[in-house]
Amino acid sequence: MKRAKKPVFFIVALLILFFTYASIFGIKGKNGDNTVTYLKGVNDIRWGIDINGGVEATFSPVTNTKPTNPQIDAAESIIKQRLIGENITDYEVYKDYNHSRIIVRFPWKNDEKSFDPQKSIEELAATAQVTFREGMEYTTQTTGSDGQPVYKTPKGVTASDIILKGNDIVSAKPEIRQDNTTGKSTYVVSLKLNSEGTAKFAAATKKFYQKVISIWMDDTMISYPNVNSIITDGNCEIEGGTNGFTAAEASALSNKINAGALPFKLSATDSNTISPTLGKTSLRAMLVAGIIAFALVAVFMLLVFRLPGFVAVISLLGQIALSFAAVSGFFPFMNSFTLTLPGIAGIILSIGMGVDANIITATRIKEELWTGKTLDSAIRQGDDNSFSAIFDGNITVIIVAVILMLVFGPQNILSFWFGAATTGSIYSFGYTLLIGIIGNFLFGVVTTRLMTKSLSAFSFARNKWLYGGPSESREALLNGGSVK
Repeated sequence: MKRAKKPVFFIVALLILFFTYASIFGIKGKNGDNTVTYLKGVNDIRWGIDINGGVEATFSPVTNTKPTNPQIDAAESIIKQRLIGENITDYEVYKDYNHSRIIVRFPWKNDEKSFDPQKSIEELAATAQVTFREGMEYTTQTTGSDGQPVYKTPKGVTASDIILKGNDIVSAKPEIRQDNTTGKSTYVVSLKLNSEGTAKFAAATKKFYQKVISIWMDDTMISYPNVNSIITDGNCEIEGGTNGFTAAEASALSNKINAGALPFKLSATDSNTISPTLGKTSLRAMLVAGIIAFALVAVFMLLVFRLPGFVAVISLLGQIALSFAAVSGFFPFMNSFTLTLPGIAGIILSIGMGVDANIITATRIKEELWTGKTLDSAIRQGDDNSFSAIFDGNITVIIVAVILMLVFGPQNILSFWFGAATTGSIYSFGYTLLIGIIGNFLFGVVTTRLMTKSLSAFSFARNKWLYGGPSESREALLNGGSVK
């Protein structure tokens, strides 16, 4: 076996410990009197209705004519898109065709202290309308919270010439495009228009070729792309400026466009608060129980498996950290996630499988040592013999987790068989379980083996007893020697 270099253990262990700290507590700084979040932690997790409570609101269309069933369906689809755009997956949306209304239940924001239903309803942006207009003439300019200019109130031809409205747009979504020449990837917002919108936009892109068509959300300009080609098929892409869109910018713009694409405006006719079924007190009790359980597992691993047990504890910390990071928005390329009680169960189950993976590997090494193998040979054979069992167990759980996410997720594949009320909760379970199993492969297999091989290069760690094998005196007896 080729041993890993001695510094590898310390490098990997320190990276895992830093990642664990950062994913739990986050990293924040000060910009004057403002607190700036560089990396999100556990306090930034958005808890589900069952833990944190939430809001129930009834939305009715503001229109003089009764909306058709397809229009109600379109409104429901956009509301769901808005919720997903806010990274809310623990939601419930119900349609009432007879009374032309949509009932929505969604959790509070984690940092919301006043529990004001109206504030949360406003967050849903239920009445915003999107328009595409000629040019980019505006009346006033202010500065947003991010320091960027905000242009308000169209004037001149921009006010009078509306090219497209929200009901001309079928969908908007962020996508990645790769340049075939340079290989560079850029983010764009892909738009799909209906037949009426396609005809309008074809005429507009021909008329305003190499000119600006601005995009407005109500009274605020949210983008002002330049027309680079004549678009006749109803499919177009909005590119960023000189530096292009970031992933977050492309996602934000597409969410805003989708939010303004309702076939009519909606008004909240009724709203009330929803009490949590679990609550923060129970959540704290679960946290304490989790810490105690992890401590007991750590003691068990150290007593039974010794040095491999010590390595396993460090790897388990990394797996737990990844589970938290995947729901808090820690990674820039992953949005924050609504964590429900079933989601917590998914984390716990994946940690149990992580413990199991480390036990399988440590046991295989221990067995090889008791057959008389050298330490290096036992580690190599133990790693090889344990991988198939770990892989088979984990890959089957990954398949189950993916199926749960597809059936109960925002795509609603087959969810009508099980009922809409279970959608967000079960999706949360599948998501956290999937992330946990991926973490098991990364930390329970890769980092555990790297650190074990690195430690075995130190002279103090060459004693087989540290890996669960026989002591030197016992090994001498097994080999037919004598002890004086």
